[in-house]
Amino acid sequence: MADTMIVCPDCGKEISEKTLKIEKEKLLIVEGRDEEEFFYALLKKLKIYDVQVAGVGGKTKIKPNLKTLKTTDPFFDRITSLGIVRDADDNFNDAFISVQNALKAADLPCPKKPLTPTKTSPKVTVMILPPGKSRGTLEDICLGSIKDDPAIFCVNDYFGCLDAKGVGRPVKDCAKAKARVFLSSRKEPTLRLGEAANKGYWPFDASEFDSVRKFLKSL
Repeated sequence: MADTMIVCPDCGKEISEKTLKIEKEKLLIVEGRDEEEFFYALLKKLKIYDVQVAGVGGKTKIKPNLKTLKTTDPFFDRITSLGIVRDADDNFNDAFISVQNALKAADLPCPKKPLTPTKTSPKVTVMILPPGKSRGTLEDICLGSIKDDPAIFCVNDYFGCLDAKGVGRPVKDCAKAKARVFLSSRKEPTLRLGEAANKGYWPFDASEFDSVRKFLKSL
C-alpha cells in the first residue's frame, strides 16, 4: 500500500496515510483506524500479542489493498493466519460475498462460510459483524454489551424524544449515533469507538463479545 493523502473526517484537512508493513505471521484486516484501535484493545485484554491489526481505510478498500499487500509486501508469504472483519451493514450475506470477492481477486484461499477457517496456508477466517445477524455493525455489539448501564436508558429516551418530535435522523446509522451519544456520558466524552475501547468503556467480558473473543483466539 503506497502512501496516499486522505481527508481527515474531523478537521477536513489532508493527512498522509502511512504505508502498511506486515510484521507478524498472523494478520487481521479491519475496515479502518477506529476498528484497528478497537481490536488492538481487545487483543490486549485477551493477552494475544502475536496478531497484527491493519485498518485498510474502509470496507471498499479491502479488495484493492488486500491485493496490493499480497503482491508488494515480501512478508506476506510468511503469513500463517489471515482474518478479515467487516460490518454487515444492511445485508450480512452481501458483506460476506464482498469479502469473498476481495480474497478471490487477491488469489487467496476463500472460506465458504463466516467463522469457518479454510484448511489452507495461510488459514483464512472471515467474521461479519454482528455474527448471526442479518444486518448491523460493531456498534450494535458494543451497545448490547452496555445494555444494563444506567446511561443507556437516557440514550434511548433521547432518541425516543427525537422520534416523538419528528426530528429527522439517518435510520441506518442509529447504532453508530447511539454509541456516540453513550460515549458522551463518559469521563472523556469525545472519544471515538476505538479510543473508548482503550479506556475500558466497553466491557469486553460481556457475553455479546463471546463470538468475537473466540474468533480472535482462533487466529
